[in-house]
Amino acid sequence: QLIPLFVIIGSGGVGASLYLMRLAMFNPDVSWDKKNNPEPWNKMAPNDQYKLFSVNMDYSRLKKDRPDF
Repeated sequence: QLIPLFVIIGSGGVGASLYLMRLAMFNPDVSWDKKNNPEPWNKMAPNDQYKLFSVNMDYSRLKKDRPDF
């Protein structure tokens, strides 16, 4: 009777760890390489989607509204 409990708790732990790995690897706020790319958020294009889920946002239609640094 404990097998479903272990499966559910285990899958929740695996899902949480995969989500944390995704945030650590693909989020522009995280910088692992401070020497070559100290500010990765400046290299993001305006049509790059870095959020996991966006409700009513079409990133392909966005235009650049900020200066280059």
